[in-house]
Amino acid sequence: MLAPAGPAPAQDSLRLPDIGSSAGELLTPARQEEYGGMMLRELRNYGYLLDDPLIDDWLQALGDRLGAYSDRPEQRYTLFMLRDRQINAFATLGGYIGVNAGLVLTAEREDEVAAVLAHEMAHVTQQHVLRGVERAQRDQIPILLGMLAAVVAAQAAGGSSSGDASQAAIISAMGLMQQNQINYTRANEHEADRLGIRALARSGYDVDAMADFFARMSFATRGNSGGYSVPEYLRTHPVNTTRIAEAKQRADQMRGRSVTATTTVGEVDGETVSRVERVVAEPPAQPQLPPLLAGRGNPLLPAGLELASLGGSARPSGATGDFEWARERLRALSATTTDAAVREYEALRRASPSGLSPAQRYGLAVVRLSSEPAAVAGELRQLLEEDPQNLWVALALAEAEAQAGRTAEANARLDQLLQRHPGHRAVVLTYARVLVAQGNEAAGKRAQEVLRPLLARSGNDPVFQRTFARACELAGDSARAGEAYAEAAFLNGRPEQALIQLETLKKRGDLDYVARARIDARIAAITPTVLELRRQGVRDPDMQRR
Repeated sequence: MLAPAGPAPAQDSLRLPDIGSSAGELLTPARQEEYGGMMLRELRNYGYLLDDPLIDDWLQALGDRLGAYSDRPEQRYTLFMLRDRQINAFATLGGYIGVNAGLVLTAEREDEVAAVLAHEMAHVTQQHVLRGVERAQRDQIPILLGMLAAVVAAQAAGGSSSGDASQAAIISAMGLMQQNQINYTRANEHEADRLGIRALARSGYDVDAMADFFARMSFATRGNSGGYSVPEYLRTHPVNTTRIAEAKQRADQMRGRSVTATTTVGEVDGETVSRVERVVAEPPAQPQLPPLLAGRGNPLLPAGLELASLGGSARPSGATGDFEWARERLRALSATTTDAAVREYEALRRASPSGLSPAQRYGLAVVRLSSEPAAVAGELRQLLEEDPQNLWVALALAEAEAQAGRTAEANARLDQLLQRHPGHRAVVLTYARVLVAQGNEAAGKRAQEVLRPLLARSGNDPVFQRTFARACELAGDSARAGEAYAEAAFLNGRPEQALIQLETLKKRGDLDYVARARIDARIAAITPTVLELRRQGVRDPDMQRR
């Protein structure tokens, strides 16, 4: 058997050629985006997504940084978090990349999460996903990567979004999607590793992170038999010592170190013959900025870039600095129950001689926020005194104050945060949610004012649409509320309900020309999705029961 080839020399870092596939003719980019979006909405419909503005923005910012330094910076990625505690991540059509909460909780630093995302993005840029779909179609596997088939199975079993049959069907479909349709070859995996490590280097993350994370997961599976579940990520992305070693060698190449490479050169009498050589590679060149854009603090530059000198190369600052806060918020929000989350933090406290870290104290406060808001507010004030610029803590404190009945303080704090971070999605949505919880017309109108700057870019944001709908409802704008509620239904995987809501809304006699045109446009846009789902045999169970 031939041994896997070692890392290639420096020329290997050149852009890989298109090896040819008819997959590009199978689905246009627009069609890929459509199918990826449909899958995302079905996952949300069955309660698998964890939609949280702070976590979503952190994850998307991480992905945007990596994507900008990938081989196809023009590719658009949509990253989303699933509440599942299993260690897993996957890429699918249209640049949609899902990350399980368990993967982030297992990671020890942001660089490791970035390494997995960079690997998944490489599967997208090299069209491994699309080629998998091409094979799937030849094998008569449904085009939606098993997700819609799972919904059909759940409905046939009489399940609901919270029923065991639905959960089992979705889990089975995820396995089908990952095992049969995105079951990458060894060559695909090595290619994704190589391009992923290069993206890590370009974007300022630690190039050793990929090998470190894979090695830790691989070590966890050794010597375990019975009772231990192999992480899903290792099932769909097999890791062995050779692959880990190659990842380390490639990381050394990225730093320009001299490394030992083993290259297979042939076979004699059934035995593999390899050549061991020293390879020295120059670090990849950083992208050069035009002279007019160079200079520290230039407002035209993307956030996170640090420039060595005028006209010099742009070097990203690496980690966002929010990893520990994102991980602890995720730990709090992905726990099955409040009691389970509290026990988890008690175990962390016992395991550390110095007690909980500031981020862990924040996570525990998030767990207790709804049940003990007054006490939590005191803990969060102390954390904010220790770190006055921490947005995660400041937003949680405002929520705690509001829930403890101190709405004036909460509103004042959120006003200040909005002035400091204008247009920040998490700040806007937190402020609006605090306002609509007050339940009066004045608060509703203020929430509308706060939300409107984000309206044009929030068409695919179910949290925004749901919050905006309630704000309009309180403010007395029932027609606009109806539109937003329909959008929320669509984004939550209920397009038939959205269509009926819009058709009903269209019959109102008080609609002006602009509102009617907007509703007609949305009906025209949603109808093809409903027809495609029906073609796949998928119907809204609530609509069928009517």
